[in-house]
Amino acid sequence: MKIILRSDHESLGKAGDVLTVKDGYGRNFLIPKGIAVLATPKNVKLLEEERKLSVRREARERKDFETLAGELEKISVTASVAVGEEDKIFGSVTSQQIADLLNEKGFDVDKRKIVLAEPIKALGVYNVPIKLHSEVEAQIRLWVVKE
Repeated sequence: MKIILRSDHESLGKAGDVLTVKDGYGRNFLIPKGIAVLATPKNVKLLEEERKLSVRREARERKDFETLAGELEKISVTASVAVGEEDKIFGSVTSQQIADLLNEKGFDVDKRKIVLAEPIKALGVYNVPIKLHSEVEAQIRLWVVKE
């Protein structure tokens, strides 16, 4: 039986793949669960249309993220932190704090998109990468200063 996967499946493949499976597996498990549909000419044509739409949508999203990355490259944010003797920071500057600073500037960036190898624990100027999309990354300048 030929089927088209509607969603990713760990052992079968990715969404949109056309596969041949045993009749019982397809009819009794994959199709009723909504994981797959029967590979009829109509469904294959619908799949092609969905792929075209997703390619267009992906291109539009990528362009939007590139525009946002260009705007983010132009700004810098300042994090004021409490320090002790010898300018040692109490705690650290985390991705959540950076996301909050960006939110104050009018950019809604999720903290999970901010890529920090480790929290920032010293005063100074840092270039912080933000992964907006799988192919688009922006760098913002972060100033860590004393309160």
